[in-house]
Parts: sequence; structure tokens; C-alpha cells
Amino acid sequence: VQFVESGGGLVQPGGSLRLSCEAPGFTLDGYAIGWFRQAPGKEREGVSCVSSSDSSTVSIDSVKGRFTISRDNAKNTVYLQMNSLKLEDTAVYYCAANLLRSRCTTYSLSRAHEYAYWGQGTQVTVSL
Repeated sequence: VQFVESGGGLVQPGGSLRLSCEAPGFTLDGYAIGWFRQAPGKEREGVSCVSSSDSSTVSIDSVKGRFTISRDNAKNTVYLQMNSLKLEDTAVYYCAANLLRSRCTTYSLSRAHEYAYWGQGTQVTVSL
């Protein structure tokens, strides 16, 4: 199984993008799904997570109020709506499923090793 991320691109500061995470042949609704990002020279960091049961969400402080994660189980897709993008949001964005925890917490979002089925990622570039 490998997730497929899409929706990245080049955008100016203050712009918006919506990323999509799809999982061909795999049902997402039984898992907490996280969005992660990795900028050049930096470690991968968890950005946002949506729980499987109640769709509760967790996000890191630097994106709160700007990014919104959501899931559409009917479409078997998880989204990351990114508004008010900043230069420092530039990174490759990945989605993955948490195999150990169905409910998102700040702690679980920091544990990338608990996640699986990583895709190839989608590049988000915020530039003037």
C-alpha cells in the first residue's frame, strides 16, 4: 500500500493550496491520518492529524489557524487546506496512516515512526 499525495505547487506568500491524500486499494476511515512535511536539510515533522473515530484534529502551533485537515470517508480522501502560506511552509508534504493509535494527539503527531504507507509526497513551494 502506498498513499498518493497531490495538490502541491508554487504559490506566493499569503496564498492557498489544498492537498489531497488518497489510498488506492486501502480504506482510510479506520485509521488516524497525518500530514507531515520535510524541508531541505530538516527532519520530517508532523503538521496535522485527523482521528479515525470522531475526526478530531491536532495541528502543530505554527500552522494553527492557517491549515485545516479534514477527511471525506465517502471519497476515501484526506485533505489539508493550507491558507496564508508562508515562506517557511516550503517543503515536501506527505500523508501516512498511524498503525498504533486511532486518535490523534500532539504526542502521536510527533512520532512519525508509528505511521506507515508513506507516499512520494507533493512539493509545496512558497516564494515571492
